[in-house]
Amino acid sequence: MRFFFNAYKNKFLKEVMVVFRRFFSLYLGISEEKFRYVWVGFSTSLWRQRYPTVEKRAKVFNGASYVPIPEDGPFLKALLFELRLLDDDEDFIESRDSCSHINKTSVYGLLIGGGELWPVVAFLKNNMIYACVPLVEQTLSPHPPLISISGISQGFELLFGVQDFLSLSQKNDTELNTKLNQLPDLLLQACPFGTLLDANLQNSLDSINFASVTHSQKQPAWKVGTYKGKPQVSISITEKVKSMQYDKQDIADTWQVVGTVTCKCDLEGIMPNVTISLSLPTNGSPLQDILVHPCVTSLDSAILTSSSIDAMDDSAFSGPYKFPLTPPLESFNLCYYTSQVPVPPILGFYQMKEEEIQVKITVNLKLHESVKNNFEFCEAHIPFYNRGPITHVDYKVSFGQLEVFREKSSLVWIIGQKFPKSMEINLSGTVTFGAKSHEKQSFDEICIGGTAYLKLHFRILDYTLTGCYADQHSVQVFASGKPKISTHRKLISSDYYIWNSKAPAPVTYGSLLL
Repeated sequence: MRFFFNAYKNKFLKEVMVVFRRFFSLYLGISEEKFRYVWVGFSTSLWRQRYPTVEKRAKVFNGASYVPIPEDGPFLKALLFELRLLDDDEDFIESRDSCSHINKTSVYGLLIGGGELWPVVAFLKNNMIYACVPLVEQTLSPHPPLISISGISQGFELLFGVQDFLSLSQKNDTELNTKLNQLPDLLLQACPFGTLLDANLQNSLDSINFASVTHSQKQPAWKVGTYKGKPQVSISITEKVKSMQYDKQDIADTWQVVGTVTCKCDLEGIMPNVTISLSLPTNGSPLQDILVHPCVTSLDSAILTSSSIDAMDDSAFSGPYKFPLTPPLESFNLCYYTSQVPVPPILGFYQMKEEEIQVKITVNLKLHESVKNNFEFCEAHIPFYNRGPITHVDYKVSFGQLEVFREKSSLVWIIGQKFPKSMEINLSGTVTFGAKSHEKQSFDEICIGGTAYLKLHFRILDYTLTGCYADQHSVQVFASGKPKISTHRKLISSDYYIWNSKAPAPVTYGSLLL
C-alpha cells in the first residue's frame, strides 16, 4: 500500500509541477515549446491529438498570418499531396516540384483553404507518416528562419519518440492497435498541455503502471527521462549512391556516395557513455564532409577537416573514425558523410531511337567487379512519357525478365538478385505505341529524344560502397550491464540515371574504362 501511495504521490506532484510551470511561464513571459496538433497515420488517420489552448495562443501570436488546423480529412489530403503520396498525383506542380523548391528539412507548408499551414514537421517511416504542428510565437509572414523556431527540434524529438514506441517489439496489427490506444494516456504524461516533458513514451507507460525509478545522479535538462530494460546498441550504416551517366565526350559522368550512420542506444543510467568506431578496409574510400550529432562529445581534428573539396591523395585520413558520445533516448543519426569512390557500382549504356510510333532501345549494363553480387532487388525502369499506351513489345533479353506497364507507358527490367558470371547483361527491342490520349497533358518533357533515360533501382544488404563498417568489438559502452550490440549495412540507389546516347553501343560503358 505504501508503494502505491508513493507512486500516486509522485504522479500527483508531477502534474502539479506541470501546472505551476505553465502558470509561471505565462506570468513571466517565458517561452515554452508547444504543439498545436500531433498526427500519425498513412492513407487514413490512425491517431491524432489536438491542443485547443495552444491553438488559441497560435491565433494571437500569428495574427493575420494565422491558419487554423483543419479537420483530419483536409489535413491528410494536403499532407499526402506535399509528400507526393497521392495515388493519382502525376502532374508537375511548380510550387512543389520545381528545382527551386527542393525540401531538405522535412518541414512543409500545407495549402489549406487559401492559406498556408506552416510549419508542419512530417516524415515517412516504416510505411507510416508522423506529423506535428509546433507553435510559433510570432507572425509567420514572412517565414522566420527555421533555426529560430525551437519547437521544430522539439517536434522531431516528439515524433521520433512516438515512432520508437510504436515500432518497439511490434509484430502484428493487433499490437499496433494496442499501442495506438495507449497513446492518448501517454501523451497526457509526456506532453501535457502540448508541452513536451518526456520523449520516451515507455517512461510514461511505466509511470502510468506505477513503476518507480530512483535517480542517484542529477538528470540533465536536455535528457527527458531514462531507459529501463535490457541494454542494447544498434548501429546501421546506409549509403546512397547517385549517378549520372551520359556516354558523351563533352559531358563527364558523375557519381556520389552519401552515407548516414543511425544509432539506437538503449542503456540504463542518467548519462551512459558510448564510443562508436567506424572502420575502412585497406582499399576503402576515405570518408569526407563528416557532420556529427550534437551528442558527440569530442572528435579528432582529422575527421573534421576531411573535405571533398580537397584533392584526394594518400595522406587523406582513412580512420578509424571514433565518436565518443552520450546518446539520447530516441534513435538518432550519429553522422553523415560523403566519399569519392573510384567508380559507380553499375556502368551502363542506353540508346533510344525514335521511328514514328515506334522506338528502338538498346541497353547494356555491367556490374563492377569490386561490387558485391548479391542484391535484395535490382530493376531498370525505362519510361516513355508523352506517348500513348504500349501496344506491342518485341524484345530480346540476355538475363532477367521484362515487364510491360502498358497504361503507364513504361518498361521494367527485373534483373533479380544476381548478375551472371560475366557481370554483363543486355536488352534490345522495339516498342510500339497506340494513339496518345489528350485528356491529360503529360508534364515530363525530358523523356523525348536525347533526354530519354533509364533509371536503376537496387539495394544490397550487408555492404557499403566505401567499405565502411562498424566493428561490434570496437564499440565501447560505459554503463551497467553488458549490452547486445548489432550492426547493419546496406547500399541503396538514389537518382541513378543512364541517359540516352546518340553514339553506337561502345566497348566501354559510359565514359569509364573497365
